[in-house]
Amino acid sequence: MRKNTLPTIIDIEASGFGAASYPIEIGIVRYDGAKWCKLLRPFDSWVHWDRKAESLHGITQQMLQTRGEEPRKVCFELNNFLGNTVVYSDGWVVDNPWLIKLYAAAQVEMSFTCRALEYILSEAQMNQWHEVKSRLASQLDVKRHRASSDAMVIQQTYAKTLSLA
Repeated sequence: MRKNTLPTIIDIEASGFGAASYPIEIGIVRYDGAKWCKLLRPFDSWVHWDRKAESLHGITQQMLQTRGEEPRKVCFELNNFLGNTVVYSDGWVVDNPWLIKLYAAAQVEMSFTCRALEYILSEAQMNQWHEVKSRLASQLDVKRHRASSDAMVIQQTYAKTLSLA
């Protein structure tokens, strides 16, 4: 990654927390500041729903049925938006499997790679990450825990911790 370039950040909200969960919203802030966010209408075979997860992100099953987009179409749009790039996630251990699940179910090849944000964080950035992120979320007055908002806060936290390091 070039110096002074922000990483492309991806964040995913899901139907729950376990192996049966699936992605319901994907939000991205690209290295150039462009934003992309979509709700996904679940495949018929995706039935797991956790009310605790819903209470965190505020996305209901009804919202997904009325405003969610067809997953295959979302995969093509996402590939088009990201191309052959690397995106970073602060929750890679769950976000990457959700991406794999989505693309496999849609039978679409993923054009981009998802990596853990920790790959590009220095030790100094990691040491101040949580404090800076919390402060920024408060300053930016982020009211909702949603994929696009989270991706933006993560990217801004990266930038701020980089400048402080």
